[in-house]
Amino acid sequence: MSEIEIIPSINAETFTEVKKKIEAVEPYVSWVHIDVADGSFTDIQLWHNPEDLLALQTPLLVEVHLMIADIDERIGEWLRPIVRRVIFHREASRDPDVVIRACRSSDVRVGMAVLPNSSADVVLPYLSKIDLVQTLAVTPGRSGQSFQPDTLQKITALHNACPSCAIEVDGGVNTTTVASIVQSGASLLVAGSAIFSPSDREHIDIKSAIEDLRRHATA
Repeated sequence: MSEIEIIPSINAETFTEVKKKIEAVEPYVSWVHIDVADGSFTDIQLWHNPEDLLALQTPLLVEVHLMIADIDERIGEWLRPIVRRVIFHREASRDPDVVIRACRSSDVRVGMAVLPNSSADVVLPYLSKIDLVQTLAVTPGRSGQSFQPDTLQKITALHNACPSCAIEVDGGVNTTTVASIVQSGASLLVAGSAIFSPSDREHIDIKSAIEDLRRHATA
């Protein structure tokens, strides 16, 4: 089994909140996952200004989850120096190779995401070209949704198709669901509300939440 990574999801409407949440988790993790939504791919808007990233300072490795349409034309906006991994949606791309090549040319890792109602088959042709595949376990955008159980079958299908592939799961990851997610074959676990809800907590509570997730993931 690959090493389990807990990655806090930064789901925020303003860049000030993005920075605040990143600072809160910096002592406890290696990676942070920033949700980006401008309303073109989801029914809500979150922070989505790539220029802000020029002012972001953090010791963490940063991945951006681009829940935006027309990604083939817009990928260049997000290839900022601080971004180490881009995750884009197969459903938002007419030619994923365009996005993959752009990331490679900027020395940025690339992941491909699929919606809950998409088959794992849509990403199979690209598994050898990307660094990870992400399956969303909730409708993209809004934090705090319940994990969709049929996601486990998709994780298993992806793992069986490519046992060496890194599989990331985003949505509904908590102490109740994390063990079955890992057992199905995922190793990268994006968690938002399990760490930050019901409201922004003090650092000691965030530390405990992350430790709880790790303990349940490896139980």
